[in-house]
Amino acid sequence: MIRMDLLDDIDRQLISLLQLNARESVAAMARRLSIARTTVLARIERLEKNGVIAGYTLKLGRDVLDPSLQAYVGITLQPKAGRDVVRKFNQMPEVQQLCAVSGEFDYVAWLRVATPEQLDRILDEIGEMDGVIKTTTSVVLARKIDRGEAPRSS
Repeated sequence: MIRMDLLDDIDRQLISLLQLNARESVAAMARRLSIARTTVLARIERLEKNGVIAGYTLKLGRDVLDPSLQAYVGITLQPKAGRDVVRKFNQMPEVQQLCAVSGEFDYVAWLRVATPEQLDRILDEIGEMDGVIKTTTSVVLARKIDRGEAPRSS
């Protein structure tokens, strides 16, 4: 797989255009990038073949998603508790994403719930898990930039 920092400017601009609107016509992207349409097609094909573009997905409209409440939870664990905690998080449908991170926390979880009461219940469940030392929650108030969700890896 190729890293983003190893791509040239045109590839990075092409990826940005596709992230904004993957259905934009090749001709329109070629005009915006000032390159030939066949060049755009060849670059997209190469990016797909090399795994830079892993796929295309449907992004639901805000009205469909946003009656929900979203929160990010920083989680600090006791040493060697990670495997058990990840197993428990994997069984919680409210957990949209769980990332191991460097810095203040061991993990950051992205939660999506229907109500503040549900968020409170889920946060209590997380706080009561064996191995969890501390959580810090940030509720999402508004999206200022949203380029969509990246594909999940197994």
